[in-house]
Amino acid sequence: QVRVVESGGGLVQPGGSLRLSCAASGSISSSSISGMNWFRQAPGKQRELVAAITRGDTTNYAASVKGRFTISRDNAENTVYLQMNSLKPEDTAVYYCNVFGVGMYQTYDYWGQGTQVTVSS
Repeated sequence: QVRVVESGGGLVQPGGSLRLSCAASGSISSSSISGMNWFRQAPGKQRELVAAITRGDTTNYAASVKGRFTISRDNAENTVYLQMNSLKPEDTAVYYCNVFGVGMYQTYDYWGQGTQVTVSS
């Protein structure tokens, strides 16, 4: 069994910062993880990729967050972080963590339950 758990969401004023964390635990090895991603879904909108980081620490960001958000990971702890600065009301969404890789016998793709981020004055 593998658990993916996000934390760090909350209510913040425009211009503020939050740091999200996501930890993958259970029957998963750090060496099998190919990448870890952050997605978000706002009410009435489709889920979108916010930031991605590969096993080799290559990063990619949505245009709307580039320069404001930073993704990083701790391979030893199977944890990925999302530092969000200069937050805007349009960043309000449920943020989901996604972990994917290649296990001993098959590929895998795990998701967390999401953490709410609300940017409002």
